[in-house]
Amino acid sequence: MFIHSISAFEEEFKTESSSTLKVFRALTDASLAHEVAPGYRTLGELAWHIVTTYHEMLSRTGLRFDSADEHSAQPQTAQELVRAYEQAAQAASEAVRTQWTDSSLVEVSDMYGESWPNGLTLHVLINHEVHHRAQMTILMRQAGLKVPGVYGPSKEEWEAMGQ
Repeated sequence: MFIHSISAFEEEFKTESSSTLKVFRALTDASLAHEVAPGYRTLGELAWHIVTTYHEMLSRTGLRFDSADEHSAQPQTAQELVRAYEQAAQAASEAVRTQWTDSSLVEVSDMYGESWPNGLTLHVLINHEVHHRAQMTILMRQAGLKVPGVYGPSKEEWEAMGQ
């Protein structure tokens, strides 16, 4: 898969980041420490990984923007994670919109020892976020949180509607 235009990226990114924000906003401070098993990422660590991947991945393409990176300390509260996500997502989107044109999407960057067109990198960035967001929803349910619907109503939302 490949993103062929900045406008296509903006449209998909807006949808997916909005869904991720719904998931982040359902977190509680106490839930951040929940993990599926010892040695696996906690809910807080998964959320922070999503936040820091924007800078980590997109800086490899030459995009420049201010955002938390993989060396930044993880916030301690759910609200701080929400703010960090909002800032990172906005900065990344703005960097793509202002520093690239549609022709930039076919330019190739070194990504983890491979050569990826920038349009592929944007696609992978979005899929990476969706993947970890899905992991978060499982941990959220295990932690007793209500999971917000992403691509439709969640089980909890269906129940609230009497279904």
